[in-house]
Amino acid sequence: MAQNPGTLIRDISDTARWVAFYRAQETELPDPLFRDPYARRLAGERGEEIARAIAPRSQGDWPFVIRTFLFDSFIAEHVRAGGDLIVNLAAGLDARPYRLELPPSLRWVEVDLPGILDYKEDILGEERPRCELRRVRLDLRDRDARRALFAELGGSTKNALVITEGLMVYLTPDQAAGLAEDLAVPQGFRNWALDLMSPGLRRMIWGQIGEFLNQAQAPLQFSPEEGPGVFEAQGWRPADVRSFLRWAATTRRLPWWMQLLAHLPQSNGKQGAAIWAAVCLLGNRGHEGAARGL
Repeated sequence: MAQNPGTLIRDISDTARWVAFYRAQETELPDPLFRDPYARRLAGERGEEIARAIAPRSQGDWPFVIRTFLFDSFIAEHVRAGGDLIVNLAAGLDARPYRLELPPSLRWVEVDLPGILDYKEDILGEERPRCELRRVRLDLRDRDARRALFAELGGSTKNALVITEGLMVYLTPDQAAGLAEDLAVPQGFRNWALDLMSPGLRRMIWGQIGEFLNQAQAPLQFSPEEGPGVFEAQGWRPADVRSFLRWAATTRRLPWWMQLLAHLPQSNGKQGAAIWAAVCLLGNRGHEGAARGL
């Protein structure tokens, strides 16, 4: 008998094992959108158990697959444009420094809690990253510590991309605004890639699996009605917005019964009750030349 997922998702770090299992499944397809040969090891048995137990209540794994694909795309474009640093906040079990085609000169900094980074290092063992990799064990809720780190990193780069894959939805609005404010300060932090969802989608997901996330003390909290423009007051302007639905349809990862939704008019403005999620590239308005196309 399948275990109750609430007993499996012990804390927010377990969600990283869960998502890693979806990356493993995609990798093993004949025509994957990306390849992550480390994902199955990183997910472990717990990641698979969580995914199997939640599957009957969810809409499938395609949103996680598309999210990974879209972040990969923004990272590749940043590197091609001459970016010299990636700052991955709440990096979890991300294996991009090992699996992506990256120049050896690129610097990559992962920031997360000690437990999850220790676990990842233990699993990856002697595997070698393709770029210069640094891991920082830090609780991002410690504002003084993160500001000090951001100042250090921002002063050592001319063109950094910050990524926060899967992080923002777990923050309160005040926490999210505070992080956006702190990220806007360093001179070298030119762009920020993050995933956002609408209030309507958050409510739908919460109705499906919210009880399990709540038991893990990982409630879904941040789903701004403003959409991609939510952090304009903190100095971040939307530069590119890539809808999960549209890209899932384009890459043939959207279930057939949802195809019609992908063709409905979509807005990059306020979202409200719409079922909407996207990976957004924001440009730092405080620094000249930030964000493509602005």
